[in-house]
Amino acid sequence: MKEVTITINGKEVQVQVDLTILKAAEQIGIDIPRLCYDEELSLSGACRLCVVEVEGRPNLQAACVTQVTEGMVIHTESPAVVAARRAILDLLLSDHPLDCLTCEKNGDCKLQEYCYRYGLKESSFVGERHHYLVDDSNPFIYRDMNKCIQCERCVRACAEITGQDNISFINRGFSRKVATYADKPFADSICTFCGNCVAVCPTGALIEKPMMGKGRRWELKRVKTTCPFCGTGCNFDLCVKDGKLVGVLSNPNSVVNGRALCIKGRFGWDYVNNEERLTTPLIKKNGKFAEASWDEAISLIATRLGEIKEKYGPNAFGALSSARCTNEENYLMQKFARAVMGTNNVDHCART
Repeated sequence: MKEVTITINGKEVQVQVDLTILKAAEQIGIDIPRLCYDEELSLSGACRLCVVEVEGRPNLQAACVTQVTEGMVIHTESPAVVAARRAILDLLLSDHPLDCLTCEKNGDCKLQEYCYRYGLKESSFVGERHHYLVDDSNPFIYRDMNKCIQCERCVRACAEITGQDNISFINRGFSRKVATYADKPFADSICTFCGNCVAVCPTGALIEKPMMGKGRRWELKRVKTTCPFCGTGCNFDLCVKDGKLVGVLSNPNSVVNGRALCIKGRFGWDYVNNEERLTTPLIKKNGKFAEASWDEAISLIATRLGEIKEKYGPNAFGALSSARCTNEENYLMQKFARAVMGTNNVDHCART
């Protein structure tokens, strides 16, 4: 692909012609702050925190939507750029609760991170603030619009990842906010509770409700695994604290799904800690279930299947598999039926 020569912070580099300034800077290890930009979403250019100075242009340019051109000279931390970013953060703090000590996203909040980076402790603007009621209407998503910075990530995630279009902006000016149709609570909306909006939220406006109070993000050990609920093969991170599963978080490096998950994958993990969950195989002895070892249970199954085959013939056995299993598991099921049991009585729930 055609390349262009640009200069970033005094360093001359060659980059692909179709890159934005933000992506070009990332390639050479320069981090440009951003709040509305997300790798998996369409470009918005809404927050303006990624502004940079481009020589020859009268105004600061939003790096996430400005494409590089031949000979472009860019400054990502000039005095004008730093002043602009501090002003934007100052304005955001003017209508944002400073309750970081008790906020669930403390240590994992982009607004907090950039305020630390540019030395802002509080806003210099005095005036009216919003005091929205917290939407605690559903069991999966805790929604506090007082902490929303209107970056539009959740709106785009709902439309582009989930395809639901459950939320959008309503009203104008100071009254503008992200809301459902007719500003209904989430529980009364068309929300599918997939939590993809939560996964992209950079602040504490949207929180995984089952994880609240279970531990700070830096206290959680994250273990990458594959979702067991269907055969798609989505990956996510199990969050473990003190040896106990406390939640699920998206993993942006997941090859199959990125950060996208359904309601089962993101919130269907609580059965792991259920007291009624079976933790050992059960076999019937004298008409009652009794605990057994895995070797004992598997040996019993093999013995009984062998007896059925010998007494009634191979066609007395049939195998029914599921679309919720992986391709490999379905392959093994039919292989077992044909090669071990000697029958072609194999069917699948997705066959129509």
